[in-house]
Amino acid sequence: MVVTSIAFIGLGAMGAPMAENLRKRQFRVTGFDMRESARAALVAAGGQTADSAAAAAEGAEALVLMVVNAAQARSVLFDAGALEALAPGATVILMATCPPGEVETIADAVTNTGRHFVDAPVSGGVKGAEGGTLTIMVAAPADSFAKAKPVLDAMGDKVFHVGQKPGQGATVKTVNQLLCGVHIAVAAEALSLAQKAGIDGKMLFEIMGGSAASSWMLRDRGPRMLDDEPPVASAVDIFVKDLGIVLDAGRAAKAALPLAAAAHQMFLAASGLGHGGRDDSHVVRAYRALNRKPDNDA
Repeated sequence: MVVTSIAFIGLGAMGAPMAENLRKRQFRVTGFDMRESARAALVAAGGQTADSAAAAAEGAEALVLMVVNAAQARSVLFDAGALEALAPGATVILMATCPPGEVETIADAVTNTGRHFVDAPVSGGVKGAEGGTLTIMVAAPADSFAKAKPVLDAMGDKVFHVGQKPGQGATVKTVNQLLCGVHIAVAAEALSLAQKAGIDGKMLFEIMGGSAASSWMLRDRGPRMLDDEPPVASAVDIFVKDLGIVLDAGRAAKAALPLAAAAHQMFLAASGLGHGGRDDSHVVRAYRALNRKPDNDA
């Protein structure tokens, strides 16, 4: 089955431009999101929408799930009836960040219906979604990967087949999120130290961004830490969730992850301070709370 019709569930900050890129590649895209504004935006981009996940999936040859977590994926597939609405032999492409074990369980339930399952989490953020330059970490049997690849190529320019077994893609994404979360937190820690010593933050990131200490996250998130309300590219609570997945994976593998644990605590602290829905660069607020001057400090 050559995929021409796609149901796309989850038209959020990344999902919406991903669905639009599929339209640009001439796929027939029917989307669903709980928000009416998101559905209207897809229609404006030339796609179609439906009033439920099952209606969007009706007869589709592929279903892309760009939802928040595994619980939402299960709800869409099984509770809302999207899986049974798909065409026989259709392909389910799960692109959310989920625990590897949960991906395996979902994959078994999908393939038991005679349909294909592709574990394909992404990295690259909103910019990557808009530009079609996402990194996609795919785990699936060779035949399932071949069916999904034209769809994946429309959304990312770095598509890696990391393994044959669903859950392996999720494992690679888990490692990716470990590095991303630690890089953001340590950039905030570096800024906190520099500002405590009276160093200008803008100058700091200009220097560090061109030095051996640089990372993609430092260059991207660092300057946003200097803004009071940067646009939300990815929220603090996303890293509360994702670093939680990292730590669960570490426990399952009996692998010590002390840096991931420390970063997780800083994102938790930022969320507890009321910044959970704000851009993840707001993790710097947790450091500011820790390092504020005492009341009697001159």
